[in-house]
Amino acid sequence: MTQSRKYAREHRGLPRAEPVCQNIRGLQVVFGVCAFVVSAALACGGCQSPLSPLPNPPGPKTTVRLSPGDAIKVAYADETVPDQTQKIRRDGKVSLPLIGEVTAAGKRPIDFQHELVSRYEGKLDNSEVLVTLENSTATVTVSGFANKPGTYSFDRPTTVYQAIMEAGGVSDYGSPSNIHLTRIVNGAQLTESINLRPAIHGQPVRPEYVQDGDVIYIARSLF
Repeated sequence: MTQSRKYAREHRGLPRAEPVCQNIRGLQVVFGVCAFVVSAALACGGCQSPLSPLPNPPGPKTTVRLSPGDAIKVAYADETVPDQTQKIRRDGKVSLPLIGEVTAAGKRPIDFQHELVSRYEGKLDNSEVLVTLENSTATVTVSGFANKPGTYSFDRPTTVYQAIMEAGGVSDYGSPSNIHLTRIVNGAQLTESINLRPAIHGQPVRPEYVQDGDVIYIARSLF
């Protein structure tokens, strides 16, 4: 038997070198794609979808709007009904003579007054009423990475930015772009994410106003 035939018989069935190299290159491509996917997942792992704004924010150019925790006085022109001084409940409502529960939160005192006059028409000889805001203090908890976390009381209107500044501002480990404002609305706990970085740099932004019982949490900075 010649040497060439012996070599062919001994190596029969062995894969060619070229397909082996191609398989190696294919595996390298697969591993590269997997590494990219994992890296992208890790990069987006800390990303959070922005939370929806909380309802009934006071407008920046309007007088203060009524909020849960506010104490209001309703004075009646009709002397058959005693004047009412009530604190707006967590659900945003007050209970008034003859008309029952009425939503006050989110409305300006003058707008709420006009609504009550309309509701009392036909129920009183004189349906005129006067709504005044007796106490608009908001008690707010500032927690997380603030320099002076704690519970503070503010005269409204007070913005989230002002409340955080009263708590000493964002600490070196906090993130001014990752702040959570939590509020009880209609019996449900809702949270809104706020980015205060533009405000800190002096850029015009839509102000967010605090309400009684709000909790402001400053998250830790990732960088």
